[in-house]
Amino acid sequence: MRRWVSPEGHEVDPVVIEGRPLLRVRHLGYLVGYCACVAEVAAHVDLADLVEVVDLRGVREQG
Repeated sequence: MRRWVSPEGHEVDPVVIEGRPLLRVRHLGYLVGYCACVAEVAAHVDLADLVEVVDLRGVREQG
């Protein structure tokens, strides 16, 4: 599952609530809100600061 974080402690992750896809925004672990689009997320966090978290577990070096 995808997740984005900012250096200021924001986390954005996609969720589905009652069949509706939303973006959950948290700051330092506290819920800020659920957003229906990226423009709504931008009201809470600078989008340029967000980086995607990549899970490397299970990835093997090829060489």
